[in-house]
Amino acid sequence: MSEVHAVILAGGSGSRLWPLSRQHLPKQFLVLDGDGSLLQTTIDRLSPTIKPGNVLVVTQESHAKGEAYHALLAYRTLFEPIGRNTAPAIALAAAYLMQDGADPVMVVLPSDHVIKDEAGFRTLLDIAIKEAQGGKLVTFGIQPTRPDTGFGYIKTKGKAAAKDSRHSVHEVERFTEKPDHATAERFLQEGNYFWNSGMFVWRASVILAEMQKYLPAVYQIVQTIVAESRAGVNFQLAVEKHFAAMPSISIDYGVLEKSDSVSLIPCDIGWNDVGSWQAVHEISPKDENGNALQGNVIAVGCSNTLIRAEKRLVAGIGLEDLCVIETADAVLIAKNDQTQNVREVVDTLHQRGSTEHICHTKVNRPWGSYTVLEEDPEGFKLKRIEVAPGARLSLQSHKRRSEHWVVVSGTATVTNGNDVITVYKNQSTYIPIGTKHRLENLGTEPLHIVEIQVGEYLGEDDIQRYEDNYGR
Repeated sequence: MSEVHAVILAGGSGSRLWPLSRQHLPKQFLVLDGDGSLLQTTIDRLSPTIKPGNVLVVTQESHAKGEAYHALLAYRTLFEPIGRNTAPAIALAAAYLMQDGADPVMVVLPSDHVIKDEAGFRTLLDIAIKEAQGGKLVTFGIQPTRPDTGFGYIKTKGKAAAKDSRHSVHEVERFTEKPDHATAERFLQEGNYFWNSGMFVWRASVILAEMQKYLPAVYQIVQTIVAESRAGVNFQLAVEKHFAAMPSISIDYGVLEKSDSVSLIPCDIGWNDVGSWQAVHEISPKDENGNALQGNVIAVGCSNTLIRAEKRLVAGIGLEDLCVIETADAVLIAKNDQTQNVREVVDTLHQRGSTEHICHTKVNRPWGSYTVLEEDPEGFKLKRIEVAPGARLSLQSHKRRSEHWVVVSGTATVTNGNDVITVYKNQSTYIPIGTKHRLENLGTEPLHIVEIQVGEYLGEDDIQRYEDNYGR
């Protein structure tokens, strides 16, 4: 179906699955279930209905030029200069897909959900596409299994018999924001309420027309972007110029709750929004005692517990109904039913001015990675740097630090001021403060160096770039 495109919303902040997810590496880029990241499996499950060439990922520029560079390289991308919720992102994608006169059906999906019944999902997706071709705004409603207060609910008109609800389409009566427990219980008893999955299908022109009616401020800014693009300005540059003026509003609240053109397809497809560590425990393979153990873990007398070790050996004894998550710089221990409160930890780290919620000690970059081995408040930082074969860092300088590089393996080509030198294994070079420099790997094997930074300020933002292969 060449006229059908997928729009994947991948601009998440990375707070709900801390300490594994970080601001620079949110959960959509993590491997939590199976071999691929949540983003990759979201795209893979669309095949053969939607080919990879018809996938558009809307994300933050910092992700696309930072930790997620290689994950996003194969797909078309639109960058949000600043987070403005789902309605502006969807409006932007719709306008982008209509640039050359087309009016495709848009399958709008979050990038970070798990669906176990992929064949069942594709069957329902085909039904939704046919509805959207007729002008409907289609959403997927998840059959609730418990009175969960963490989801929005959608009520349909009338009741569907259980035998035909799986492949039927229903008019939507109303949307309800996250309810209290008593209200959620009542919804389940009534039987015609569904969890809001955040998955939608519609024509690009139809959703833009609805935004013109209900979100005129968003619509006008998008039209300004489109007009400048038609006048010869690069679409992304026009976005960067005008997007910050967008109101921050969700598509549900801004459009769908007001529209009379919304239909719902009930779903029972093994869906999980992976919105907490308890949810990760639910989707993970478990032993006979209900334990989900990942990494170098020893569990003695434990039950119904998730233990995930990323760096070190983690041993648990007599644990019950707990989540234990270990990374190189943080450990989370929480009761299963309290993992929704992880955001409070992230908020506290932000208030402290800490960095453990922003990035890991190992940070992926388009050219390779670096790992912070030690940092001292007295003014030095120790890093291990890996540069992939054929890759190079930007030509840059630092105002407040010098750097000493020792080659551990491979061969480094180093620009140091006006000199370009070759540094072999067990050799070193020194980069003075303010000197333009570049590290490059012209070899066929990975280059590993140890970097010692010395200075009054060692932040990653003390970089002035002059040339960069990756557009940073």
